[in-house]
Amino acid sequence: MLSQDIPIVHLKTQLPEQTQPYSEPLLENEIEGISVEHVVITAGEVITDYPADGHKQIYLFVMGTGTATIENIPYEIVPETILLPNIAKKVVVQATQGHILHYLKISSKLTAQDLLDLKEFPVNNTHQVYYAKFTDCQAYTEEIKSPNTVSRTILPNKYIPRIAMGTVQTIGPDEVGAHEHPMLEQLFLGLSKNKCVVFADGAQVHFPQYSLLHIPLGSRHSVSVDKNEVMYYVWMDFFLDKEGEEWLKTHKVIDAND
Repeated sequence: MLSQDIPIVHLKTQLPEQTQPYSEPLLENEIEGISVEHVVITAGEVITDYPADGHKQIYLFVMGTGTATIENIPYEIVPETILLPNIAKKVVVQATQGHILHYLKISSKLTAQDLLDLKEFPVNNTHQVYYAKFTDCQAYTEEIKSPNTVSRTILPNKYIPRIAMGTVQTIGPDEVGAHEHPMLEQLFLGLSKNKCVVFADGAQVHFPQYSLLHIPLGSRHSVSVDKNEVMYYVWMDFFLDKEGEEWLKTHKVIDAND
């Protein structure tokens, strides 16, 4: 396998201001039922989203600051925050004066089984807006990661059917050990200062900050970072069915009292 067998795209973070607002689909048709869009808003611009029926949307804010208003409630947007509007019919996003706001909008098309499963989820998970800064989210450990690695769950399962997300952060030399998970599709989003290498079967690709890649389904993959370099990315798990979510039991929650 060659490096192009790990599909990767780089977010356009240096756009002329006159091109704002800007949006671009990323890694189209890579994962069934999932679409990803890079959205850029400059100061003074406002984007109003109306989530489509039969879909769930996730916003990952990665650069710049702003405000997301849902049902007349403003949510402060800073780099590395996540927002789910859940049942809200409208989301208004605006950049702070003097800032350019970059975010990913991820849309998941719900299957008939997903719609049934949603009825069994906790009401707070599916009806209330979910908003969190990555650094405030629950930390966990995992056998394939070193004790130096900080991992957090930024989107637990049982909010959107068959989806969970988290972050991985460490300083090299370090690695995420080789592993396989044929029960899920996975995207990685490189965050600020991320500079590492992703391996999948015989392929490898350099994975810099503000890039998005797709781990080939079922591949044996790992991530490596050199001395004094940063590994810092979001993993996004898209399970093929709800039974596959058993994989998340490999994440051992860190007790705040430890």
